[in-house]
Amino acid sequence: MRAVDGIKGGKFIVVGRVGMDLSPQDRTQIEQATEMFMAMGGSSANIAAGLVKLGLSADLVTCVSDDAVGRYCLSQLDKYGVGRSHVRTIKGEERTSLAIYETRVDDHQSVIYRNNAADFQMDFSDVEGVDFSQFTALITAGTVFAAEPSRSAAFRAFDLAKEAGIPIIFDVDYRPYSWPSAQVASDVLSRAGTMSDVIVGNDEEFGFMAGSVDKGREMARDLAQMNAEIVVYKMGHHGAVTFAGSDEISTGIYPVDAVKPTGAGDSFMAGFMSGLAEGRDMKTAILRGSACASIVVSREGCAPAMPDNDQLETFLLDHPGPTADPTK
Repeated sequence: MRAVDGIKGGKFIVVGRVGMDLSPQDRTQIEQATEMFMAMGGSSANIAAGLVKLGLSADLVTCVSDDAVGRYCLSQLDKYGVGRSHVRTIKGEERTSLAIYETRVDDHQSVIYRNNAADFQMDFSDVEGVDFSQFTALITAGTVFAAEPSRSAAFRAFDLAKEAGIPIIFDVDYRPYSWPSAQVASDVLSRAGTMSDVIVGNDEEFGFMAGSVDKGREMARDLAQMNAEIVVYKMGHHGAVTFAGSDEISTGIYPVDAVKPTGAGDSFMAGFMSGLAEGRDMKTAILRGSACASIVVSREGCAPAMPDNDQLETFLLDHPGPTADPTK
């Protein structure tokens, strides 16, 4: 199955974490906060919520702790309509991830608690309990590979997805604090990239995988020539270059007054996948992902800020348009 054909099927199995996000209200610093805004977070859960908001289907595979935070995450998945029959509650000392971040851009602070994380306890039984033939595409983010047994389980999920004939969509999402070393991260993320049909990452992430920032774009191009059907090389405010077969598609961004830097990548993925699922051409789908990213950074929260179709269409109608082709 071609990657785009699977994406058009619109039934995604998303592998990776769900967590709780806290952010001070009134854009104050964490150390001065008296009230917090609470929401669902975690890169994979955010992507899943974004997909559902845009009219697609998404089920999550992960583990949560048997406590109030874990139960909060389960209730939030229900709220967003994300399937959680493959989310396992575990007992023990592992804890569901907690992120505290500021709704501000200048001097932004973010603190993420990932020590002994519950989602890293996902194992073979969790992914082998999934009937991958019931889905049309798999999505995961790089954090799922940062520790065992989650790492081996995620690679097992890749194998099972390939056996089922569904495409693998991989968001590199490199977070140094989760990994035992930079070398391990580079090796593992590169291996995941060579198994994926669609790869999305920023210039620093591809540069990290290549061993040097100035080699990142060439690595993205090489992956598109070797195994991946689509590789999106994001360059922040400079836009993105997408490698698809022999095509290199350059796109800009939708400038907004950002209130925070978080959640953009997750929303980009949801919008990009939605655009392809709707049968839009590659450039239009990428720009819809960029528009979703801009919407999220202009709002409070991550999962709550993900747009639905009406909000996305309104944004596109009201916005003067993306910036010019970054390569020209």
